[in-house]
Formats: sequence, structure tokens, C-alpha cells
Amino acid sequence: MNRNIRWLAGASGIRGFGLTMVLAYFALYLRNALGVGYLEIGLLTVAVSLPVLAGAPVGGLLADRVGRRPLFLIALLAESASIFGVAVAMSGDHLFTTALAVAATGVSGSLGGPAISAYVADFTVGSERTLAYTWQRVGHNAGYTLGVFTGGALIGIFGFVWTGVAAGAVLLVGLLVFATQLEASPFDRSRPPRGTSPIPRPSMRDSLRIIRRDRPFLSLALGMALLTLVTSQWGVTFPLFVNTVLRVPYLILGAGLSVNGIVVVFGQPLTTQASIGHRHTSLALVGLGCYTVAFLWIGALGFAPELVIGGFVASVFVLTLGENLVSIPYGTLPSNLAPPSEVGAYNGAFSTLVGVGGILAPLLGGAVLGSVSTPALVWIILVAPAAPAAWLIRRASQNLPARANRA
Repeated sequence: MNRNIRWLAGASGIRGFGLTMVLAYFALYLRNALGVGYLEIGLLTVAVSLPVLAGAPVGGLLADRVGRRPLFLIALLAESASIFGVAVAMSGDHLFTTALAVAATGVSGSLGGPAISAYVADFTVGSERTLAYTWQRVGHNAGYTLGVFTGGALIGIFGFVWTGVAAGAVLLVGLLVFATQLEASPFDRSRPPRGTSPIPRPSMRDSLRIIRRDRPFLSLALGMALLTLVTSQWGVTFPLFVNTVLRVPYLILGAGLSVNGIVVVFGQPLTTQASIGHRHTSLALVGLGCYTVAFLWIGALGFAPELVIGGFVASVFVLTLGENLVSIPYGTLPSNLAPPSEVGAYNGAFSTLVGVGGILAPLLGGAVLGSVSTPALVWIILVAPAAPAAWLIRRASQNLPARANRA
């Protein structure tokens, strides 16, 4: 595998480590440090995520014009600065400033995300591209494993503020690795030097028109958005439920959540190898089924308190199997479906459309947690969008190019 892809995986791990140390516990900070209600947490999570929807398409369009490497380096620098801003805001328990800093972190990441995806696509094709995205994900989740475990331990000992400072320092290390080890991609090298005539390219309006006319792509993205509405309950609602309803303490919560990263690190390469040749859409549907089973199981634990710790870990394990499957089409399919000149734009558009589901997930989760007292019923409601998601993805698969839909 290309050395740049290997270094990207390592640097992504450092970045994942820094981000999850504090951001994985943002909802718990709102609840336990500031006393914010469940519904309000959902609304705040939506508010800080909305700017991300604008960042992803802009980042995708810029990645096809400014270049991959320059854009994601600038975005990662902004991301590091924003995490330090989160720590400063938390030191005064300022709700608005903390939320603003978290939003800035998300915008920075969304601007750089399509550039990183396009960077991988520049070096790879076919099944090799699927494997390259797998190793990037393995690196990120190795960092996630260390991040949630370390963050849970540090928050319990030093509090949120110093944990945020440590997270910012880790992100700066990741930025240094990105800047010193990653070369310009073939796309970046093909761009003419400054002062010379640029290569003719479609305008941003033309790029958006190409995407708007691609009905199979848009249909798939809508189905994946509904899928994400279900799976993204893992990010906010799941730890809130486990900590405040099932009464699992921070340290055990962090250790249990770190199982997610462990299963990704050791299981994702095996899952990807076994998935080669299968349809991306089929992988998404099986993964969605795993999430549904895991969420219904965690809800049932409300009736069996003696099984909570072991059942919580088992639920994380099962949903991570689903995550390993869903991540393959999520990371690879937009680049496969894109025209060669629009890889960044397609990744940005896909992230935006699917991101709508991710943004609505905590709002739905907060509303249900705040109004439904029966644990099992909470998760029955939250997995309900899985049915229309499965229907849309299956329908879209019939109109996608067969080669592009193969892992």
C-alpha cells in the first residue's frame, strides 16, 4: 500500500485520539456539569452540528479546486485551535462559548473531511480503494479507543478543562505528522504552478448541477441519511442512556466505549477482506441490522439491572460489527460513483446529505429520552427509521452501476 496511505492512517489515529478525549463526553458535560435537560441537549447538539452541513459541501468543492493536502492542513490547524477553545470555555462553565467552540471544531473537520477522502481516492482504485479507507478507519478508531478510555479516566480525575487542554496538544501532534509525512497527491501535483494558467474546470455551479441530476446517487444518500439517523444514536443518546438511565459510571463507560475502537482495529480489516466483491448496499443493510439488534438489547437491560455491565459491553460489540460493515460503503461508495473531476464534490455532498440524519439523531434521542420513561420503548422508537432506510437503500441499489457498487 502507498506510504502516504499508511501515514494517513497513523495521523488519523492521533487525530481521533485527540478529538474523542473531550468531544465524546460533550453531552455528559452538558448534563452533569451544567444541568442541561435531555431535550435541550438534543437541541444544542443539533445547533452545534448545523454549520457542519455547510462545511462539507464547501470543503468538497474547494478540494477539487484548491487541492487536497493544502485544504486539510488548514482545516486541521483550525480544528486544533477550536479544541483549545473548548477547554477555555469549559473553564468558566460558559454554555454558549463552549457550544460555539464545539461547533467550530465540527466545521473545521467538515471542511477537511472531503479533501482527505479525495486524497485517498487519488492514490487508489477499485478494491484497493476499499482497503485504503479501511486502514484509515482502523487508524482513526485505534485513536478513538485510546481517546474515550483516556478521556473518561482524565475527566474523572482532573475534570473537563484539563482533559480539553490535553486533547488540543494531541491534535497539534497529529497536525505535525500530517504536515511532515504526507506528500502532495497526484491531483495536487497535476495543478499548474502559481502564476500560470489554471486547468479548465467546471464551475462550482456546474458541479452542483451534476450532483443534482444524479438521481441514483441522491436516492442512495437519502437512504443512508435515514440509516445514519439510527446509527448516530450511538454518539450522544447511547452514552447518555447508559450513564444516566442505566447508572454506569464514567470510568466503566469509557472502558466499555473503548471496546468499539478495539473491535474496529482488529475486526475492520477482516470485515473488509470478507466484504470484497459484495455489494456496498448489502453491507449497509446488514450493518443496519446489527445496530438495530444492539439498540433494542440495550433498552431491554433496563429490566435486568444485574446484567447491565456485561450487557452494555455486548451491545457495543454488536453495534461495532454493524459499524464495520456500514463504514465500507460510507467511505468508498461516493468516490466510486463520482466522475473523475468531481470526487471531492461528491464526497462533500454525500457527507452533507447523510449528515442531516446525524444531526437529527440527537434531537430525536433527546426528545425521546426526556418524554419516555420505559427504557425498552425508548429504543423501539429510535430504531423505527431503520425500516424506510432499508427500503430506500435496497431500491437505490437497483439503479447504481454494478462495478461502482462492488466493494
